[in-house]
Amino acid sequence: MAKNVKVYSTSTCPWCIRVKQFLKDNNIVFEDYDVGSNQAKADEMVKLSGQMGVPVLDIEGEIIVGFDKDRIKQSLGLQ
Repeated sequence: MAKNVKVYSTSTCPWCIRVKQFLKDNNIVFEDYDVGSNQAKADEMVKLSGQMGVPVLDIEGEIIVGFDKDRIKQSLGLQ
């Protein structure tokens, strides 16, 4: 069963590019929000994560800040 995955990122962030490539490599469908150009999504990200750093992932309501590969895999059941 596919999980609802959102990625809050910017176009210039190398870790954002890596996390999105990781999701693609594992055939995970995700919504990508560019918080550099979308202030509403930037505000939403800060409200969810409590901070401004990217990337932020929202996997079924679990907030993961940064490219924490082990936590992402665990949350998605990719062991």
